[in-house]
Amino acid sequence: MTEASDWAGKVAVVTGGGSGIGAALCRRFAEAAMSVVVADVDAVAAADVATHLTEDGVLVGGARAIPIAVDVASADDVAALGEATMDAFGGVHLVCNNAGVSAGGLSWEVPLADWQWVMEVNLWGVVYGVRTFVPLIVGSGGGHIVNTASMAGLTSPPFMSPYSVAKHGVVALSEALYHELSFTHPEVGASVLCPGWVRTRIHEAGRNRPARHGGPTSFAEAGEGDAAASGMGDVVSRLIESGMEPTDVADLVWSAVLQRRFWVFTGDDWIAMAAERARGAFAGMNPQLQIPGVDLTDDAVGPEDTPTD
Repeated sequence: MTEASDWAGKVAVVTGGGSGIGAALCRRFAEAAMSVVVADVDAVAAADVATHLTEDGVLVGGARAIPIAVDVASADDVAALGEATMDAFGGVHLVCNNAGVSAGGLSWEVPLADWQWVMEVNLWGVVYGVRTFVPLIVGSGGGHIVNTASMAGLTSPPFMSPYSVAKHGVVALSEALYHELSFTHPEVGASVLCPGWVRTRIHEAGRNRPARHGGPTSFAEAGEGDAAASGMGDVVSRLIESGMEPTDVADLVWSAVLQRRFWVFTGDDWIAMAAERARGAFAGMNPQLQIPGVDLTDDAVGPEDTPTD
């Protein structure tokens, strides 16, 4: 357990900090009197967040916010992010490997470029972040690392297998990291964030897709040509728009950091679904499809008209 005051004057790094959960995390840490590195593949968005933190008077006690453009799918970029952070502040104490993208469709039809893009950002980006920043946090006297996974890392919804595969990997990496740090560097805590539906622009992440993975795309193109996949994409977009506010997610993450708590969940409905999945698996049952907020009782994929107990 730590106190909020313990973090004052320390340094946080947030990837995917230019929007959504990442931007909310940057603000939450700044409110705790920390300096913040706003890291994002979108340099303009990162600069925007850093500017607002400064102009809104959020930063106190000499804390600063600096933007750094980074493609977390590049090991060299992430290493450079670590070096730039140390050059600017001389230490780093709290790191959120939060950058993420999405793509989907039928597992056997999803283009390999989509698979590679999602895996490089969502999984390899976290691997690179862990490799770069754990030694720096240790060298700075300790702190905490938060990896953003998803409830799709504990469940396996259809038509989004690249995303789910990557997020399952993040959960596994994070849990192993937690144990490893407990053995070797107990001064460093670890958490995994598994959000459900949150009001972010992750379904628009294709706008920043690099040329090596096919260039910019829209979420609407996922599952194009397959009615069920396309319908699911429409539903996901609506559920994201009506999801939890990123600021509320940031509050949950901050609470977990202070309590040195590993699991960070955002909704009881998803927790119940993951628990039921585990019970069914150990009972030898075939997978049962449930997605909070989605009615899958007929051929049409759509949001629930009425909540069920």
